[in-house]
Amino acid sequence: MIRTIRIATEQDLPRILQLIEYGRQKMRQMGNIEQWSDGNPKRELLVEDISRGYSYVVEEGGVAVATFAFIEGPDITYDNIYKGKWVDDMRPYFVVHRMASMPGVHGIFNDVLDYCFKHTDNIRIDTHRQNHLMRHALEKYGFDYCGIIYLLDGAERLAYQKTTITPDI
Repeated sequence: MIRTIRIATEQDLPRILQLIEYGRQKMRQMGNIEQWSDGNPKRELLVEDISRGYSYVVEEGGVAVATFAFIEGPDITYDNIYKGKWVDDMRPYFVVHRMASMPGVHGIFNDVLDYCFKHTDNIRIDTHRQNHLMRHALEKYGFDYCGIIYLLDGAERLAYQKTTITPDI
């Protein structure tokens, strides 16, 4: 079935919340018990994503089967990286956050990244150390592990970057 990706609207919020919950459940099933705990990502953040035009849904047959945020940098949490370095720390970049999908839907990760790379040539993503599924998908898609960043609340995340242009050195 053909998938389409579009910017989310306020009417999508209930479905986005449901998709985020599916993502949370998938993480728990895979042994990732810490990421997206304590109700994160919060409803308020998802509303903000929608209002700023950062929130997207992936539709299949007219039904939203996945969601993600696609945000132009800079991202303050990426200002400092530890035990490594960014592949390209000079050019503008975009960030992909809060990716989640319905159970049993496959290929979403590649669909989302293929879409995002049509709009930029430089993407950064971070994930929890326990999120082995995401880490594997990032490496398989060609992202480079760059080091460790810390969220505003102090939580550690593993940082990745992929650029389709070789940086000038």
